[in-house]
Amino acid sequence: MNHKLKLLACSFFCTYATNIIAQNTQKINLQEAIDLTLKNSNNIKIADAKILEAAADVQQALDRKLPDVNVTGSYVRLSSANIKMANSQNINKTPAPNQAAYGIINASLPIYTGGKINYAIEAAKYLQEAAKLNAENDKQGIVYNGIKAYTNLFKASKTVSVIKDNLSASILRDTVFSRLEQNGILARNDLLKAQLQTSNIELALLDAENNVAIAMVNMNLMLGLPENTLLEIDTNFIQKQPTLQPFINLENAALQNRKDAQALGYQKKAAAVGIKIAHAEAYPNISLTGGYIAADIPKLITITNAVNIGVGIQYNIANLWKSNTKLTQAKAKQTQIMATENLITDGIRLQVNSDYQYYLLAQKKIDVYNRASIQATENYRITKNKYDNSLVTITDLLDADVSLLQTKLNVVVAQADAALAYNKLLATCGSLIPY
Repeated sequence: MNHKLKLLACSFFCTYATNIIAQNTQKINLQEAIDLTLKNSNNIKIADAKILEAAADVQQALDRKLPDVNVTGSYVRLSSANIKMANSQNINKTPAPNQAAYGIINASLPIYTGGKINYAIEAAKYLQEAAKLNAENDKQGIVYNGIKAYTNLFKASKTVSVIKDNLSASILRDTVFSRLEQNGILARNDLLKAQLQTSNIELALLDAENNVAIAMVNMNLMLGLPENTLLEIDTNFIQKQPTLQPFINLENAALQNRKDAQALGYQKKAAAVGIKIAHAEAYPNISLTGGYIAADIPKLITITNAVNIGVGIQYNIANLWKSNTKLTQAKAKQTQIMATENLITDGIRLQVNSDYQYYLLAQKKIDVYNRASIQATENYRITKNKYDNSLVTITDLLDADVSLLQTKLNVVVAQADAALAYNKLLATCGSLIPY
């Protein structure tokens, strides 16, 4: 029976090892992860498309300065047309054409539009700049999400490593306790308690490994890599101890650097121009016009070289008594943007305060957890000595072991959270790019 179990275990190990080898393994540091995230982000592609769309709007506004030329041509067949000419009494026979062809070319060049064209160009350029700034703001969020995913993968991997070390120690302890139990030195119940804790550690390891698998897939999708790629991350990124600037400097930097606030500034300028465009609706449009007409109706008339040129004026008289709803809408939009600008400013101040305090808290947690780790290590050593001298129960020993494991995990998580909190503060201040 034992031989069959060994063969089964060997077969399972070989299969597992083959699957691991078949997977691609790739070492990647944080900067490389950020670069790949930016390269493969669909949100970046959407933002770039919005910039192209805004550029097209600018070109469309510029094209309104150019002349419009329309060409119309037609050929028709006529059936038994009744034609009566003014001097038909002097004509022996009235013509009966059965076909007709004509062509018309009309051109129009705007001369005066009340400023609507120039205002439209100005507004489109402001909105183009806003689109660029919004794209930069999106990059800040994308880079932070990449760092967050990288940090989560680090925490999950380190958690697995710590639990594995603890599991190895627990299994070794069970082996020693099993021999003691067989020799009648250790109670059966105490052995079962130790083995139960080992089982709990195994369950914790399964959960931790599952978290690693999920974090790995998430990271691979974000980087544009195959889902089964095994990533080896660089753990040195949490060892950096950045110098934190005074809060007032961070807040001023956020108010100055945040791209979303800058983009809203351009949107406010575009809204102000929109009011000018609405005012310009009250003015007439004057255009230089020209055209050419050619027609041929066999047996009746032929027209060539009919060139015309002149000035056209268009004015909607209804503007004299209709309400200028476009002006009302433009003013309302400007009011909305100004209120939104105030909300964003208040939001930036609150975010900087919150992220700043959270980073300070994360640093304090590291100090506390480091002290707790030293205390838990010493507590386990003393408890182990007491247990070896039959001064405490096995329950006390196992509790001390659990506390030691928890403090080790807390230190790892606290270090990663502090690094992530610092990057979140940079993102809030608009300083995460370039990383």
